[in-house]
Amino acid sequence: MAHSTPPTPAPLVAIDDALLSRMVRADQLTAVRQSVLAAIPINMVLSCVGALVAWHAGRAIEGLWWLALSLTVNVLRILVCKSDIASPSSPMASDGRHVERHLRIASVWAAASGGVWALIALLCDGYTTPQTIFYLTVVCGICAGSVIYGVPYAAVSISFITPALLSVAGCLVAAGGFDRQCLAAMALLFLAALLRGARLNERAFRQRSRLQNEATVVAAQLREAHERLQASAHELGIRATHDSLTGLLHRDGFTQAATAYIAQDPAHSYALMLLDLNGFKAVNDAFGHTVGDRVLQDTAKWLQHELQTLDAVIGRWGGDQFAVLSRQKPRHPPPEVVADALITAIPFATTRCGGHLGVSIGVSTATHAQVASMLIFADEALHEAKRAGRNTFRLVDDALYQRLAVRTDVERDLVQAIVSREIGVWFQPIISGDAQGRIHSLEGLLRWQHPRHGQIPPEQVIFAAASTGAAALLMQHILEDVCLALQTLAAHCPVLADTPIAMNISPREMAQLAVDDIVLGTLKANGVSPRRLHIEITEEVALDTRATRHRLKRLTAAGATIVLDDFGVGYSSLSSLRNDQVRQLKIDRSFICGLADSPGNQTLVEAVLQLGRSLNIAVVAEGIESQADLDVLQAMKCPLMQGYHIARPGPLPDIMAWAEQRAARG
Repeated sequence: MAHSTPPTPAPLVAIDDALLSRMVRADQLTAVRQSVLAAIPINMVLSCVGALVAWHAGRAIEGLWWLALSLTVNVLRILVCKSDIASPSSPMASDGRHVERHLRIASVWAAASGGVWALIALLCDGYTTPQTIFYLTVVCGICAGSVIYGVPYAAVSISFITPALLSVAGCLVAAGGFDRQCLAAMALLFLAALLRGARLNERAFRQRSRLQNEATVVAAQLREAHERLQASAHELGIRATHDSLTGLLHRDGFTQAATAYIAQDPAHSYALMLLDLNGFKAVNDAFGHTVGDRVLQDTAKWLQHELQTLDAVIGRWGGDQFAVLSRQKPRHPPPEVVADALITAIPFATTRCGGHLGVSIGVSTATHAQVASMLIFADEALHEAKRAGRNTFRLVDDALYQRLAVRTDVERDLVQAIVSREIGVWFQPIISGDAQGRIHSLEGLLRWQHPRHGQIPPEQVIFAAASTGAAALLMQHILEDVCLALQTLAAHCPVLADTPIAMNISPREMAQLAVDDIVLGTLKANGVSPRRLHIEITEEVALDTRATRHRLKRLTAAGATIVLDDFGVGYSSLSSLRNDQVRQLKIDRSFICGLADSPGNQTLVEAVLQLGRSLNIAVVAEGIESQADLDVLQAMKCPLMQGYHIARPGPLPDIMAWAEQRAARG
């Protein structure tokens, strides 16, 4: 029954067969040189013994000539084996021809050495003298040893043993006689066995060498693949944490690196700076985004150069903002000195836009620091620096810490305060400017008495609502309080039964929320007519946008009155008064407070009043805090007035009592 050879498993990676062949050949050459260098000393010893036997047999001259020839060939073989003309250190880089050449040279010199041993027949008259047994034994032994030592490459052994054993067989045949004929046959048989053994030995060596080199190549390729994977993983890691444009850490990468940086020495003091480029938008607008990108790249390199002595973590925080975290050490300059130096040096960061860049910096310092907290404080300090005029820095101080603590608490507690109705509405009357001074309407004002921070300004509450996504919830809550107040007035206060209430809507709410749906839906749910609601907005709402016009149109169509608040400041423009929905406007308090002593303000107020009469828009003067200002406004025949001198804001019961007392006085 035939036995099938199991298939050789395929290598894990592709291997070039020609490459493997070259590597095997290189191994053969290396092993041949080693085996020849190991066998030649034995060859030389046997040569000396053979010459000695010849001398003892009376053939000293022949023995010496033969010994000289043998030694000469062996020395030359040693020189060839030790020659620097060898295979290259990496067979992978070789075409293999030099290896084949050196293997052929080794075979030629092996043949020369075998030829010398074939001449040993001259020392014993063709193997007929009494020394024949000795020489036959030596020749056969050295031939067998040649095969043993010549395992790597059969041609070397074959080249050596063939002339020597053929010489033995030829001489024995020539000598004649049955015994010598049989001995000659045995020599030939011995030669055949050695030839076959040499080839089998080489085949086994090549197989072992091939397997070893396959493993070497696979290991090298796997190592190379592993290195490539490591390089790719490293590159992916860099891309995952670094900004592709500037090469700095991006926002998440900076946060991770900064956290690890602090973890190395958490008890140390740290400084975190947020930098915002001034004038970068102008660069983009004037030169295009390509130049803008290069400016950011230049700025990143400049920042790394300027801060190289601080061992700082540097990142691009986003857009034209950068973040820097450094450990405060005695030999390092204070953070305010570093910030001031950066502001001074920023014009030299790039020449692509004429060096007109500036920078504003917010600096936060802390011991036992937390990156998230430091970023919040540095960001607030950056905004303070920009509000202070740009190209300056602001270091977080106690006042800023307190303000941020208040803002954090307000944002955290806002929703709960709405749900628990801690946030409420106070009201301030608006009266007519005629002699009767009748109550025209009430303005609803947001009030929140925080348990730790006391009275929170309305604008801060509105900002917190927008920041936390609670703007719609807050508006809904205020509307419900206004609706409840309107119902209470209708039911319990005849003096104010039909008095409308005005509520403020911030520019952000008008721009981002479906104000018309919220207002009309809440009024309908509470059974309140939209005609009893005045909606106060500022011009920052951008009255000419399509979305705003649509919302205002729905509200006015339902009967609500639109009031333009803070007229005269901010982005005030006469074009706002052409909007069909605006039926009332408020002159900002900055023009009213101290009006009696300001002829210039009197002129401006008179102009606004005349404008209102021309456009049939009611004008409200708010912020009246003295009788003198009230007298001036009455003399100007201002239609509506509001202020602390007339009535202070208060809870609805207080305003109802005030109105009833006022009505009782006539």
